[in-house]
Amino acid sequence: MSRYPIVLSIAGSDSGGCAGIQADIKTISALGCFATTAITAITAQNTQGVQAVQGMDASLVQAQIFSIASDMYVDAVKIGMLHDAALIQTVAETLKTLRLFPIVLDPVMVSSSGDTLLEPSAVEALKKHLFPMATIVTPNLDEASFLLQRPITQRSQMKDAAKELLQYGSRYVLLKGGHLKKNTKIKDVLVSQNEALTIDNVYLNTKNTHGTGCSLSAAIASFLALGSTVPDAVQQATQYLHSAILAGAEVQTGKGNGPINHFFNPQPLHIIP
Repeated sequence: MSRYPIVLSIAGSDSGGCAGIQADIKTISALGCFATTAITAITAQNTQGVQAVQGMDASLVQAQIFSIASDMYVDAVKIGMLHDAALIQTVAETLKTLRLFPIVLDPVMVSSSGDTLLEPSAVEALKKHLFPMATIVTPNLDEASFLLQRPITQRSQMKDAAKELLQYGSRYVLLKGGHLKKNTKIKDVLVSQNEALTIDNVYLNTKNTHGTGCSLSAAIASFLALGSTVPDAVQQATQYLHSAILAGAEVQTGKGNGPINHFFNPQPLHIIP
């Protein structure tokens, strides 16, 4: 029988619906894939910030992943918020046991509003256990600075920083330059051991960017599930995100940083013969 392309999102829940699991489900669905989830944390969160975080027990996260994999064929995995080292190790071991690939790792450390979401002890666990398994890692400049323990504040530093992050074992690194807001263009850099690609986009002056990192990584996973190569998936996902930001730029949702418009051009569910 035919089936749908399935993406598994392993991430935290955002009660405000802008980021995390909620953004992932919207993105995956808008791109014509079937979204499944393993929730790693519950956050009390809105457009103005994060008020509370409660991590899920690692065994329950593992049970969610096993439940999905025992019943469905997973075409791609997106990993977002993992709050501590024990959970990171559990997720890595579970994915390895189940042989779930490709993996898009978004190393979520700080929310759009500046709230810390990752325990410091978990950073080394990310490098040790999940980076080597990842097909692609998608840090922004703040996350890359945190990982490399030095500030990255110039476009000219991005390529070298992305290449340095390859030392932790992922096949690709996508370093996102959206935080350099003084530029009229946004520059992202995609690198592997054998290639480097610069992706430019026009900067959109809007506060409705809550959940963009989650949505981009979920979009990359979706395009990988649909059969794209990594460079093609990144470029397709970047274009999707740009269009979604543009479509939601003038819409007010809440009092702070609002969401993008995930469903500006929804696709029907794809069917794999």
